[in-house]
Amino acid sequence: MSPTNKCQRIVVTGYGGFLGTEITRQLLARGDHVVGFARGSYAHLASLPIESIRGDVRDPRSVHDAIRGADGVIHTAALAGIWGSWKTYYEVNTLGTSHVIDACREHGVPILVYCSSPSVTFDGTDQSGIDESAPYPSQWLCPYPHSKALAEQQVLAAHDPPRLATVALRPHLIWGADDPHLFPRLIDRARRRRLRVIGTGTNTIDTVHVINAAAAHLDAFDTLRSHAGAAQSDAGGGPERTVRAGGRAYFITQGEPVLCWEWIAQVLELAGATLPKGRIGFKTAWRLGATLEKLYRWSRWETEPPMTRFLAAQLAKDHYFDISAARTLLGYKPRISMREGFERLKIAWKSAPLPP
Repeated sequence: MSPTNKCQRIVVTGYGGFLGTEITRQLLARGDHVVGFARGSYAHLASLPIESIRGDVRDPRSVHDAIRGADGVIHTAALAGIWGSWKTYYEVNTLGTSHVIDACREHGVPILVYCSSPSVTFDGTDQSGIDESAPYPSQWLCPYPHSKALAEQQVLAAHDPPRLATVALRPHLIWGADDPHLFPRLIDRARRRRLRVIGTGTNTIDTVHVINAAAAHLDAFDTLRSHAGAAQSDAGGGPERTVRAGGRAYFITQGEPVLCWEWIAQVLELAGATLPKGRIGFKTAWRLGATLEKLYRWSRWETEPPMTRFLAAQLAKDHYFDISAARTLLGYKPRISMREGFERLKIAWKSAPLPP
């Protein structure tokens, strides 16, 4: 049950996605009423007591219909990826988020937790233990982080308690047994021998298990709810903390940085695959990515190039983060460790082997 033992009506946009599903399950487990908003229907959630509303974040009317009467919104709906048209990314990620903000304001919804991305600060260089003071880059390597950064800025600018309290979370490389994105992509590339170590193979990265990423969103929601109460009562040490917590972005990770390619090798081993021995220097991969990006755009090919500048940098550079702010201001702490996460992964893949 939630900290106040009061059932809350919480809208989760993108509730059928990997992260949205886990957020939904954790909210239900503590007794909250979940309104799931997404474009599709989801068989894996059909047995759960969810109020499902079908709609698209690009449609203001459907967004308003879903959010009306809510106690708060956790906004995870987004278009992810490293390739595609700017127009589509902007419409879904940026305009879609503005529709959510507008609906919260119009219907008096006091809490908005936005799922952002650490890539909003990534410019292709090493990010070694950085905190949230890192600026947005002046140039973007692909539409996804650009569109997410614009959305994040909107969310933080909308922070105006007690009318509306907001935060943006930046969970990094979300993973788990049911991951439909990161792991299948790595495993498929390794099995087809199209995966290569980029750079020196010694770069350090952060990741976050989906259970921890979801829990961080609940931590943020609960902090903002206390924030709303604090803004009205303006008393005590707790309110001071929660007032400082709003209107900010937070990196969310395991708090256990790892060597990127050692971690990938562990995942592949559990999946019955091996890391190919091939290696490509970072500069070579970067130049190849730039060339392929130009070729694919010129040819108007909709498929993703096998290499892009963003992908080369993500695979070769450090990207790990200081999560002190999330620990201190949101009360976030990882619920399961990297070791436990891998044990769960091992058990899940052993009972339901991945297709060859």
